[in-house]
Amino acid sequence: MRNLINILDFSVEEIDRLIDVADDIIKNPESYSEVCRHKILATLFYEPSTRTRLSFESAMLSLGGSVLGFSEAGSSSASKGESVADTATMVSAYSDIVVMRHPKEGAPIVAAQHSSVPVINAGDGGHYHPTQTLTDLMTIRHEKGRLDNLTIGLCGDLKFGRTVHSLISAMSRYSGVKFVLISPEELRLPGFVKYEYIEKKGIEFVQCQSLEEAIPSLDVLYMTRIQRERFVSDDEYLRLKDTYILTEDKMRLAGSDMIVMHPLPRVNEISVAVDSDSRACYFKQAKYGRYIRMALIMKLLGLIKDDAAPAPRESEEEIVYNRFRCRNTRCITSVEQELVQAFKLTDKENGIYRCVYCETRQN
Repeated sequence: MRNLINILDFSVEEIDRLIDVADDIIKNPESYSEVCRHKILATLFYEPSTRTRLSFESAMLSLGGSVLGFSEAGSSSASKGESVADTATMVSAYSDIVVMRHPKEGAPIVAAQHSSVPVINAGDGGHYHPTQTLTDLMTIRHEKGRLDNLTIGLCGDLKFGRTVHSLISAMSRYSGVKFVLISPEELRLPGFVKYEYIEKKGIEFVQCQSLEEAIPSLDVLYMTRIQRERFVSDDEYLRLKDTYILTEDKMRLAGSDMIVMHPLPRVNEISVAVDSDSRACYFKQAKYGRYIRMALIMKLLGLIKDDAAPAPRESEEEIVYNRFRCRNTRCITSVEQELVQAFKLTDKENGIYRCVYCETRQN
């Protein structure tokens, strides 16, 4: 049984194959309209969502399946104190596949450990969002015709932006990719993401604070909103929220074939005047999300022929249990105290361990 918790759970070959299937769905939707008949998708959304939740529901319904679930924690037994483990155990008895969004980092890992059916991570706090990344990769391949030899600018909240973290980890596996990281100092890319997926692989990157200076060199501009829900202080959020706003004037500095992407929702970081620009792809990007999620559901349910080589599995020998305790208050272990504390050795030379759930460094 396969899950999708991190985009790296799938190999490049598997992702390419998924995009091929999604393309075929667009061309021949009637061929897939009954593929998931009598199958049930459970949506466990502990955080608000529009595109991700509705696109998953639309995907399953378009495949002839059914959907059950909840759209906020308050309407589930989580409000009574039920653990993620117990919820996953129970819901997997009622469904064939589970998709989960949770504010705590690592919650989908816990769900996958206790579910008897495949689990899909639909976003865990500021950690990862692999199905948005599948959507992003499909969009880039459609609009640019390739996934290699691209200069990708990521702008806005790079610290808490789970879509940014997942996209960087995925794109780091393609040759000739360069990253331009555009953010205020307070919202720079976390060290573990920069080290694991950029520096460790020798990938060229630039960190800067000026969108105007960066935009002329970009093939892809990935805008993100400053996420109020990730800030402890409202004052800090209000100080940073208008740092980057993409306008028509800034678009005039960009190349004619650059594309603009955004995981949405947008607040004010892209002017509505940009929507009519042919380089604006964020609404097409949202539409692609439905088709790639249809392909993903079929893959995890074993309903499509897939001979692509899977990603190599992480060795259990590199994980230690109950030796350390995670200090990250955004980690699922901070609220579910009975969870086993698990850490993986990510740097043998320097003896660096990171939490299996949230990837926070121990030492």
